[in-house]
Amino acid sequence: MTEKETKPTHIYDFTGLKCPLPVLKTKRALKNHSNGEVIEIIADDPAANLDLKHFCEVSGNILLQVIKKNKNLNCFIQKNEI
Repeated sequence: MTEKETKPTHIYDFTGLKCPLPVLKTKRALKNHSNGEVIEIIADDPAANLDLKHFCEVSGNILLQVIKKNKNLNCFIQKNEI
């Protein structure tokens, strides 16, 4: 999926937060969205990439794309909880 194809319904900026806060706040944010919606998480924690990937694997959500922009990671997650 290209950057243009990924259209988030909401963008959450978690820069400045360290592990485990980006994942915990992502989990809380997803509760406000319906299945199929895509959210974008912006984080600068070096562990965020692996942490969000693992979170999606165990929660059933889908990590669609990760884009590195300077020191930030832009992670696109599709809610897919059953």
